[in-house]
Amino acid sequence: MRERSTVAKTDAAELLRPRQRMWVIAAALMALFLGAMDALIMSAAMPTIVAELSGMRLYSWVYSGYFLARAVSLPIFGKLADLYRTRNLFLTCISIFIGASIAAGTSENMVFLIVARAVQGVGAGGNFALVYIVLADVSARGNRGRTLSLASSIWGIASVLGPTLGGWIVTVLSWRWIFFINVPLGLLSLVGISVHLAEMRPKRQKVHLDLLGVGSLSITVLAVLTVFLVGGREVAWASPEMAGLVAAGTIALWTFVRVERRAPDPILSPDFFGIRAFAVGNGSVFLSSFTIFSLFAFAPLFIQGALGLPPVQVGTAMLSLSLGWSAGSLALGQVIHRMGRKAAAVAGAASLTAGSAATVTFTTATTMTVCFFAFLTVGVGMGLVTLATLLVVQDSLDSSDLGVATSAHQFARTLGGTVGVGVCGGWVTARLTAAVKRLDTAGGLPPETLSSIRQGLESLFQPETQAGLDASVRQALQEAVVRGVSSVFWIVLAASVACLICCLALPRDPRGKDRRR
Repeated sequence: MRERSTVAKTDAAELLRPRQRMWVIAAALMALFLGAMDALIMSAAMPTIVAELSGMRLYSWVYSGYFLARAVSLPIFGKLADLYRTRNLFLTCISIFIGASIAAGTSENMVFLIVARAVQGVGAGGNFALVYIVLADVSARGNRGRTLSLASSIWGIASVLGPTLGGWIVTVLSWRWIFFINVPLGLLSLVGISVHLAEMRPKRQKVHLDLLGVGSLSITVLAVLTVFLVGGREVAWASPEMAGLVAAGTIALWTFVRVERRAPDPILSPDFFGIRAFAVGNGSVFLSSFTIFSLFAFAPLFIQGALGLPPVQVGTAMLSLSLGWSAGSLALGQVIHRMGRKAAAVAGAASLTAGSAATVTFTTATTMTVCFFAFLTVGVGMGLVTLATLLVVQDSLDSSDLGVATSAHQFARTLGGTVGVGVCGGWVTARLTAAVKRLDTAGGLPPETLSSIRQGLESLFQPETQAGLDASVRQALQEAVVRGVSSVFWIVLAASVACLICCLALPRDPRGKDRRR
């Protein structure tokens, strides 16, 4: 069955005319661009949105609601793509995203906006899963790596355009147009998928929809991600609320495993984790995402808080991570058929480790040039690991489970980033809080500065806050930032070394005799 379904898919893909394949790829990438832009463009608009709609206490949930819904829908739509027509699912997800964008753009209060953003997240999660599935499905023989690498270019373009476009739209038009702009772009993608996408893989005649698995998996994902999104910030780690979240996640996970072992067609079979390429490939991308998203989140604190550089230079340094990621994947897509997937993953993990090792040497005397090239090295490594492990994980399962394999990889990437930011955030917050308490005890902080810091540690990095401090106090805070973020750099280095170990453990042939443990 495994070989028969693989051949059927390959033959179907070969029947696509080059022009038809081009249109399908373009429409799929447009859907990915919408989701990639959405998170980045929001950052520039949120201060204006909060000023108009009020509800500052709900600020973070505009992001979190979208993120959680996207994470939950990823594995669900991945499985649905193995059961139902991919074209119909893709059209549904794009339509959900467009409809939710219209609703978000017409929001009159923060609660409505959060709900609309959560629905947007459902559409975006489906799009993210289906884009990679469709690109894999329509790839010409031996060209899957090159086709999938195009998706990385979209993330690079979005990282460059997103913040700038968001600022321009808010200034010239209205914040509502950051949502309304999704409508014409979404319709282009909708038409392209509707007209040109054909079914590449045979689907099962009889479908058993694993509703209990969907429910228990959704609760598990929500609980785990919420723990790391709010832990140490909105909810104390040692609190009854956190204990309840951990208990809910544990019970849901236990239920999920029990249900999946008995389900006739599980949404995510526990047996897949007994396949070496599947388990180790997903573990590798989890650790690489832990590394790079921790740097995305906390390297700006070092650059602005410890080096005292302006936000524009922070943006330049962070851009090196995004562009390195895109460049790494695009370059690998051209040579992976000669280089081999395991070799590419190992090379990427080595680059990730080298860049991470450079960060632990950072001090207040570190130049922006050093920061730029260290982050660029990490980004290139992430690009190599992401694409190579995606291909390994896809090849580890039968083509009839391509959707599950693809969405599992996407979810591992999402989970790694969330856990990384949560773990590192706890370390940074604890260190900075301790430093502020020491300075307050010593009487080194002016009352207005202390009041500002109590409302949020992020005020430490605002130029007006630092300008009101004595040189000695400012130096003490900068050193506290160095110590706090340095702990993140060491955690990141440990994660990248673990990623390298996982990549070394990947089987050379995911389809061969060494695919199982």
